[in-house]
This record gives sequence, structure tokens and C-alpha cells, in this order.
Amino acid sequence: MWSRDLKLLLGFRILRSLAAGMIAIAFPYLLLVDLRYGEAAVGGVFAAATIATALLGAAVGHYTDALGRRWMLWIVGIILPASAFILCGSWSVPAVLLAAVLGGYSQTGSLAGGGVGGAAQPVQSAAIADLCPAKDRTHAFAVFTFASGAFAALGMLLARYFSAHDAFAAAGLLSLGGLAFLVPLRIPRLKEAPHPERRKVAGRFSITGALNGLSQGLTTPFLIPFFIAIYHVPKRQMALYGFAAGFLGSAALLAAPRLDRRWGFVGSIALTRGLGTLLLLSLAFTPARPIAVLVFLLTPALRVAALPIQQNAITEMAGDAWRGRALGFNQAARLLSSSGGTALTGWLFEEGLFGLPFSSKRP
Repeated sequence: MWSRDLKLLLGFRILRSLAAGMIAIAFPYLLLVDLRYGEAAVGGVFAAATIATALLGAAVGHYTDALGRRWMLWIVGIILPASAFILCGSWSVPAVLLAAVLGGYSQTGSLAGGGVGGAAQPVQSAAIADLCPAKDRTHAFAVFTFASGAFAALGMLLARYFSAHDAFAAAGLLSLGGLAFLVPLRIPRLKEAPHPERRKVAGRFSITGALNGLSQGLTTPFLIPFFIAIYHVPKRQMALYGFAAGFLGSAALLAAPRLDRRWGFVGSIALTRGLGTLLLLSLAFTPARPIAVLVFLLTPALRVAALPIQQNAITEMAGDAWRGRALGFNQAARLLSSSGGTALTGWLFEEGLFGLPFSSKRP
């Protein structure tokens, strides 16, 4: 299974994940602490980034099938370091918005890196499916997503040693270095003809993506701001929490092949995400910081444990000719839906209504 090209793709993803982890910590603190943005403004920035990532991800998915995986990997590979370098030069409002929109600083992902660089997901997943035999894809997606989460968690840990400016500079250099892995990469161009039944798969997964995105947008982008606003957690300590949550979430991904064999596609998602939702709801009634931290650590693991199974299902059902589009449309529906939730939560935080969706009582 582990061909030379699959290893090169993994190296590309690892460096991007390190950069994403650093940005996931540096960006909220840049907005809330260094620039003193209000929570509603932060929600607006995250929502704008989410919408941009959704539209860009849909376009990436479409052209992944139309132009080929390798070209689109280069395009998305250049965008992330460009966004980080923008914030090395200016912290003006236009620069912050442009960087967030280009880099997808939406914080909508469940792993440590949040939604940073999320527009690359359709082409990366399509390329993994192309390079891996069907029987090994769940395992391959599990390993790739584990590596992504683990190295993003490491990036969050490293962010505690950098100033905001230096964190974006380091993230830009790391993600730029990932392009070196694309130089020798070769992905076969598949010739399967589009089939009408395959197109329906994209629509079905888009509906589930929209429903999942709404709940995720209400809560995930504001988990770190929640600890900043409610418990006044300093950046160095929050970086440790982020590292631990990311590592646990990444480790949970390795259980995906076993979950798939035991519970199947629908059962695995219902079990893990159902438990994760109940745990997240408990955050609204958490009386003490240690319990809130425990919820923060465990929630990502439950949300992502079955993610490789879902990725495998999409790529298998969509087929070669619609693989990128199905992945891109699913992500676009999820992110567009989540952007509304993100903007709403920003307003609720600004108004002090932490009970919707978190806690209404300040310690």
C-alpha cells in the first residue's frame, strides 16, 4: 500500500499540518489579545473564512476531476504559505481578512489544525484514493488523518514559543517547504466515464455535510475563544491543551478500521458522533474548569474517530470521475452551513450569552 508517491503525499500533508497547528493557536490570540477584536468581530472573520473555504473547496473538488490531482495540489499548496506571509507584513483589517479567507482560518475542523487550509481536503483525499487499493483505503485515510492531527497538535505546542509575527513566519516557511514533496509526485490520471448514479452521491453527502456543519459551526470555532473569555487561559497553557486534544483525537483515528469492521459506515458514525455531541452539550452545564478541559480533550476524539470511514465511503461511492466533486461539494455544504453557526455564536459571545451554546455563568 505504501508506495513512493503515497509517502510523498504524506510528507506534504505533515508539513502543512504543522503550519496549521501553529496558526490555529496564533490566529485567535492575534484577534482577541493583540488586536483586541470583539467576539462578534472574531465570529465574522471566522464566518468569512468559512464561506471562502467552502467556495474554494468546491472549486478545488471540481477542477481536481477536470484538470487532474497534481495541478490542484500545487495550487492549494501555494495558497496556505501565502496567507501566513501576509500576516508577517501587516495586521491591518484588510490583511487579516485576506489571510483568513485565503488560508481558511475558519477553525471548523475537529482536529488540532481546525479548518486551516481546508480547501485542500478534496484534492488530497482524491489523490489518496487514487494511489491506494480500495481494500486499504480506510486504513490509509486513518493514517493520513492521524498524521495530520498529530503534527497539527505538535504545531500548536510549538506556537507557545513564538510571538504572533514569528508564528506566522514559521508556519509560512513550513507549508512552503511542503511543496518540495510535490516535485517528484506522480498520480495516475483515471479515465472512468461519469455515471448519472454517481452524481447522486454528491447530493446525498452534501445534505449530511450541511447538517453536520451547522452543529460544528456553532461550537468548534469558539472552543479556544471560550477558554480565553471564560477562564482567561494564557496562550502557553492553551497550547498544551490544544496539543493534548489534538493528539488524543489523532490517536482515535487509528481505531477506524476496527470500527468499520465491527459497526460499518452508518453505525460507526452514529456511535462516535452521538457520544461526542452529548459530551459537548455537557459543556453548557460544566461547573468547573477541570471538567471543561476534560470535555475539550475528549470531544475531538469522538468527532473524528469515524472520519476515515466516511472519507472511504465518499470516494468509493462517487467513483473516479466524481471523486473530487463529491468531496468538494460535501465540504462546501458543511462549511457554508457552519458559517451561519459561527456568526451566530460570535454574536452570542459578544452579548455575554455563553449558555448558548456554552455556559451562561462566568466563574
